Amino acid sequence: MDLRGIGFAGTAESIPLCHEFLNGSCPKFTYPTAFRVPLYVFFGTSVVLTVVGNLLVIITVVHFKQLHTPTNYLILSLAVSDLLLGGFVMPPSMIRSIESCWYFGEWFCKIHTSTDVMCCTASILNLSLISIDRYYAIGKPLQYNAKITGKAIAVMISVSWGISAVVGFGMVFLELNILGIEDFYYSFTCTGGCVLLQSVASSTVSSLLSFYIPGVIMLCIYLKIYLIAQQQVRSIHNKHMQSKSSAAASKMERKATKTLAIIMGVFLSFWLPFFICNIIDPLTGYSIPPLWFDMVVWIGYFNSTCNPLVYALFYSWFRKAFRIILLGKIFQSDSSKSNLFME
Repeated sequence: MDLRGIGFAGTAESIPLCHEFLNGSCPKFTYPTAFRVPLYVFFGTSVVLTVVGNLLVIITVVHFKQLHTPTNYLILSLAVSDLLLGGFVMPPSMIRSIESCWYFGEWFCKIHTSTDVMCCTASILNLSLISIDRYYAIGKPLQYNAKITGKAIAVMISVSWGISAVVGFGMVFLELNILGIEDFYYSFTCTGGCVLLQSVASSTVSSLLSFYIPGVIMLCIYLKIYLIAQQQVRSIHNKHMQSKSSAAASKMERKATKTLAIIMGVFLSFWLPFFICNIIDPLTGYSIPPLWFDMVVWIGYFNSTCNPLVYALFYSWFRKAFRIILLGKIFQSDSSKSNLFME
């Protein structure tokens, strides 16, 4: 591919390339230093916050025995997907976004892209499982312990990660995303690029399976939970015989449901721009500018940064656990038995 042009004065002028001495190299756009440095600081800070925040969530749930509950195991699985995104996906994406080139080779591009798709799919499937857990906790509390057991949670988490891995790695490595557009794809690609190009069928099916269908199901479940919770509140006020302990437990369940519904809402809001573009782009002949597409991808990534902040904002016991970890008290022999719910 000849990527040389003629300068204004009639002399040959080089177009910046990702790989200067390779034929078929992608053109490179270089940001001025005044922009590059702040971008690296901003994205680098986001990566650190994502990794540290989700690592704190994982350590908290694993270490403190009081948190070994079905809901928190699902939160643990969600935090693992966010940690993978922050530690493995976001750093190479940061370099690609700022340098406008992919310097890590074609094989790692496929692994990186597959992991990206897998983590996003795992996140929404974990959120779907959390909504089911909350439905039984609020709507059918008498059946909760029988239905939502440790074994059931382990099976659900395994299935959700298995499906996510098949979707992510299967689509990329089997090249299902370019079925029917192979000629266009290979004419479009260049050395130094790493883009997940999808056909109309691939983008539609993957978006429906990974986002729209689970998202609508979750919204319906949380709406039903909200209506049930409102009925329970009225019932609590009408029945003076209800014990204070059961009322407090019901209040705690509703607060947990509200917090997790906010996490779900944040996820859907952050990823909605990307999945809208993901469906529209192939329908419009891939007319969405790469910069815009890159921006909506990063908006989705920032969801993984926000989740630990939501936990810290709404859960006092998470804040207490974070303090114990950060102050090094976690290394004390009896720290795992700490009462996180007692102020």
